[in-house]
Amino acid sequence: MKTRLEGGADIKKPRINVVTLGCSKNTHDSEVLMGQLKGNKIEVVHEDENVREDDIVIINTCGFIDNAKQESIDTILEYSALKDQGKLKKVIVTGCLSERYKPELQQEIPNIDNYFGTNDLQELLQSVGADYKYELVGERLLTTPSHFSYFKIAEGCNRPCSFCAIPLMRGKHVSKPIEALVQEAKYLAKNGTKELILIAQDLTYYGLDLYGKRNLSDLLKNLSDVEGIEWIRLQYAYPSGFPMDIIEVMKERSNICNYLDMPLQHISDNMLKSMRRGITKQKTIDLVNSIRDIIPEIALRTTLICGYPGETEKDFEELKEWVAETEFDRLGCFTYSHEENTHAFSLEDDVPGEVKDARVEEIMDIQQNISFEKNQQKVGKVFKVMIDKVEGDYYVGRTEFDSPEVDNEVLISRQDDYLTLGRFADIKIDRAEDFDLYGSFVK
Repeated sequence: MKTRLEGGADIKKPRINVVTLGCSKNTHDSEVLMGQLKGNKIEVVHEDENVREDDIVIINTCGFIDNAKQESIDTILEYSALKDQGKLKKVIVTGCLSERYKPELQQEIPNIDNYFGTNDLQELLQSVGADYKYELVGERLLTTPSHFSYFKIAEGCNRPCSFCAIPLMRGKHVSKPIEALVQEAKYLAKNGTKELILIAQDLTYYGLDLYGKRNLSDLLKNLSDVEGIEWIRLQYAYPSGFPMDIIEVMKERSNICNYLDMPLQHISDNMLKSMRRGITKQKTIDLVNSIRDIIPEIALRTTLICGYPGETEKDFEELKEWVAETEFDRLGCFTYSHEENTHAFSLEDDVPGEVKDARVEEIMDIQQNISFEKNQQKVGKVFKVMIDKVEGDYYVGRTEFDSPEVDNEVLISRQDDYLTLGRFADIKIDRAEDFDLYGSFVK
């Protein structure tokens, strides 16, 4: 892209290379940024390793837990060194890490051209000679395969969880209006998106700030009616105050996946109270049972924390027993990270690192056996599968019970060369492993 100077000469605009770290919410934010840059007729690429001397690199950082923060810092230092060597023009940092630690970052890595927070999109655009275009609201430049899209319905979080720094970085919960989300869904569907993966810090709080009530069920009905959207998937549903009407809508609407990601974090009442989760063990058990009573085939995914301050062997044994009894379809487990300015930071981080790691491994060993048994039950059955990509000798896809990147994949031999990426196919499961399924095309 060239710009005409007053004297008649042409000058080439720098290319902007956006680097995304962290969760799917950051992916969404980078896509919005890239859509705005493209709307300003600026050449933009995503995570292009072949940096050029005239490049501006924008790093969208994560500041959630220690490992994510370290990855963000390492990436900033990497591009900072390239700038010092004259191998690129500018480095700009945005996202959660710079929202949370801007003064410290400015002091420690001063040669970064600008630091912006999570809500500074307009200022970021101005810094690279671009204007925020309101007519582009809802339009994004997807970095995922075009057939699925992370679909952010709200920003921020009002929950008081003791271990979590997200409210410090993302602010209070702000829902997007249903009309704006439907408009965005129609735009995505028109451009080939078949699956919307609904994300927020807390899906189940949706609408309380705008409509005076939890309104996720109404949003789901409206999105379900958008022509071309064949799957709608729910991630990050908070358990306390869970609106059961969304499960009824899920049951009624065939294009809403029988899948729910609901981070529960722990089961011991001792831990739940200290974590400020607003729910008890019995209410958690009742909630899971109620959801399964309505949709027995639903795939439930959860995430847990091991090694939270004060977690005793008794608390951990209680957690293990519950995981074994509940038999979640999908489960992730993390070690507790002691985060500054959170409520739990005032507690002693008293569980040794090696104990935290060992506890995570024990939980995942239990889950591996559960996953294997559940996958074995799928052998011989036929599932509707979305074909996501090609890897080696296989097409790789997912059932409605699996989200990209974090869940099971279905591998289909490329001898079935009539399969098409981004399309659905009926696949018979021939064999199963712990976290992968192998199938063949049903002709």
